[in-house]
Amino acid sequence: MLQLHFTKDTLPDSVSNDFQNMNKFNEQQFARLIEILFQFLLEPKETERFMQQLSEFAGEHGMSAGPLRNLMKSVLLVPQGALKKNLTAEQIKEDLLTLGLNEDKAAPFSQQWGVHYAVLSRLAVRQTLMVNQLVDMEWKFGVTVGTSEIQKVGNIFLQLKLVIRKGNSTENVYMELTLPQFYNFLHEMERAKASMECFS
Repeated sequence: MLQLHFTKDTLPDSVSNDFQNMNKFNEQQFARLIEILFQFLLEPKETERFMQQLSEFAGEHGMSAGPLRNLMKSVLLVPQGALKKNLTAEQIKEDLLTLGLNEDKAAPFSQQWGVHYAVLSRLAVRQTLMVNQLVDMEWKFGVTVGTSEIQKVGNIFLQLKLVIRKGNSTENVYMELTLPQFYNFLHEMERAKASMECFS
């Protein structure tokens, strides 16, 4: 099993095959593909442009666009996983080599990662915070006094109402948590608050 920094999951064999296929590109072709990839990572909403650039690249080099897109999907796993785990350029390079990419290809890829890492991290944090903005929250504690299951009588629970902004509208999300679940939730919220304070 491959030991990778960017993921703990077992990857399908097709991913390492795709990385080995990347070795078939010459230096100039590989540099162009990496340029297209990082342009997409820096502007993730530009999916159409990304697909268009891949199709053009495939056309220029006598390839089918479909297999090239699949290849790039595999390659995208590395920077996307690396952002979640805050990996260094050196760790990225180790992962690329482990996946079968040659040294002469892994070096420029990890170099680009080093150049763009700070901007990509900021984008990832901003995107995470913008996905669902918490506008308001209400809660009620309760105690179970009657139920068909005797062991549940006397259990404390918490009902939460979260008001979340999604685009221009707000949405109410309702949750019921047991006391241990509430403490886990509280712990995660405190961690999120600490992370947000780090970046502000």
